[in-house]
Amino acid sequence: MASLNVGNLGDFLREQRRSAQLSLRQLADAAGVSNPYLSQIERGLRKPSAEILQQLAKALRISAETLYVQAGILDERDREETEVRSVILADPTINERQKQVLLQIYESFRKENGHGTGSDGTASDDTPTADADVATPSN
Repeated sequence: MASLNVGNLGDFLREQRRSAQLSLRQLADAAGVSNPYLSQIERGLRKPSAEILQQLAKALRISAETLYVQAGILDERDREETEVRSVILADPTINERQKQVLLQIYESFRKENGHGTGSDGTASDDTPTADADVATPSN
């Protein structure tokens, strides 16, 4: 895991709060954290947990992954993959089997393009499975 980059995180949070036209106190209340604690995060004096970042993201109406990237918890590429998966899983117009098939196809394309492997070069263990076999196009 990467080290927390709290200075940039604090600046980013402050900008997001100002863009949302929220005072420090309003954001603290909405996120369920104390005003002094949020102030310390914004000034780079505190390292918030992933749970606190998630609460702040919800209050700011931004993705938690965006804050994880800013904090150095999540790599940018991981965030993009996570967001794609989240969108698919959140789609109410397709059923669970269809979601799993889409995720399986997505992962197969990532592997084909050299992005579906872990940092040690092995395939990801979190590839979703589906009831049906999915054929991927070959070139």
